Amino acid sequence: MATPDPITPFAATKKCPHCGLWTEWQQRPTDHCQHCGQELEPHRAAADEHRQQQADAPLSDRLMLIEIKPDDNPVIKFFKYIIRGGQLAFGALMAFFVWLVTVAAG
Repeated sequence: MATPDPITPFAATKKCPHCGLWTEWQQRPTDHCQHCGQELEPHRAAADEHRQQQADAPLSDRLMLIEIKPDDNPVIKFFKYIIRGGQLAFGALMAFFVWLVTVAAG
């Protein structure tokens, strides 16, 4: 039995999904198996990248608000701003109800 390292007293291990053997794991998405060399969490890197792309997306894409184009007619822009205000008010109302139910549930 190996003696534990005084700097890192606890070592994490993970079972490799490819070869089925246990290997040391630093809990990073790029860790590789010591036996077969394959990634221990191949799906995690893709999920992290997808999450980062969603975070970097413009706010209007995430909120699904109606798009107001610069070349729209001023009357169309006016009505689109009214619709966007309604969308934001509806979102705020739903957020309030979720908060209210959460508080009531304790």
